[in-house]
Amino acid sequence: MFHFVRMDKTRSTAIGLERLTGRVKGRGTPRNETGRFEALDRVAFDDGWAEAEDDLPVVRTHVSDERVTKVVTRNTSPDVPFDRSLNPYRGCEHGCTYCFARPSHAFLGLSPGLDFETRLIARPNAAQALERELRRPGYMPDVLAIGTNTDAYQPIEKDRRIMRDVLEVLQRFNHPVAIVTKGSLIERDVDILRDMAALGLATASISITTLDRKLARQMEPRVPPPARRLRTIERLAEAGIPVRVSVAPVIPGLTDHELEAILQAARDAGATAANAIGLRLPREVSELFQDWLARDLPGSADKVMGRVRQMHGGRDYDPSFGHRMRGQGTHADLLRRRFKTACKRFGLAERLPRPRSDLFARPPKAGDQLSLF
Repeated sequence: MFHFVRMDKTRSTAIGLERLTGRVKGRGTPRNETGRFEALDRVAFDDGWAEAEDDLPVVRTHVSDERVTKVVTRNTSPDVPFDRSLNPYRGCEHGCTYCFARPSHAFLGLSPGLDFETRLIARPNAAQALERELRRPGYMPDVLAIGTNTDAYQPIEKDRRIMRDVLEVLQRFNHPVAIVTKGSLIERDVDILRDMAALGLATASISITTLDRKLARQMEPRVPPPARRLRTIERLAEAGIPVRVSVAPVIPGLTDHELEAILQAARDAGATAANAIGLRLPREVSELFQDWLARDLPGSADKVMGRVRQMHGGRDYDPSFGHRMRGQGTHADLLRRRFKTACKRFGLAERLPRPRSDLFARPPKAGDQLSLF
């Protein structure tokens, strides 16, 4: 059996559940060290009475609600082509081992490890908060990015339908939106996205990291398999929605050799544009990702991390603007040249048409005086 003790973080060395159990079924990481802002650490140790791994309970997903007054987040990063975004959820059940958003869970007093995948925060009134913001007299419309931190179409969205409510608000206001997702659940909302796209108001990006089903299952345990995501591209394209494939992240020494194959498969499915973003390992993500490599792909660990450090000036991650999403050095330059050459060969643009903002209009509310003209 496992016991847990609370220890002063300045004196403790976290053992980590992975050293006791090896893995957690259906999850990206078994590690669950306490967040970096907490004064005390929760450390597990084996008292010698551990059960067999097959008898360990499955870690269930727990969802809490957060009532928000403001839901649009602003940014001034020169690395992204948008200045505002929206996230219906905190944490992500997809459980991608490499997810750069994991450190954000520490702000909630939770672990960027297993907590990030299993202790989720939903914002059930996100649509209502969004409508209030869009109705503010000084609000100026521009593209709203969704899915840039955690995935709006992760599994819990099927029942929660928060993203669906958000899209209905955006449609009523003729507000432009750009969605990034790994989830095939976006197909549920094709009716809204099709009508918005017909007015030039919506685009979608589908992330594909690898075409290898087994590797994808290891890295992204609760994400639809690659073939299913290609089918999602096909269905969105058939509905007239501009679709981009996002080869993200490109993992040097592990998935970078698939770059051209992914681009071609996505083009064949109907994608008209593409982008590629290098692996990012900020804060706790580096240790979690390296632990996954050592556990699942030990023969590739040194090669992968050696390439990663070559692309980040000898570090696991360089957060500098201009470098954090692309890397630098010979290998990074080679990947960029390969990407540009492949896009040209397959007829893929490097950007989708920017959704238009000039159709934005605030619909009348109940009781409003209607215009005579």
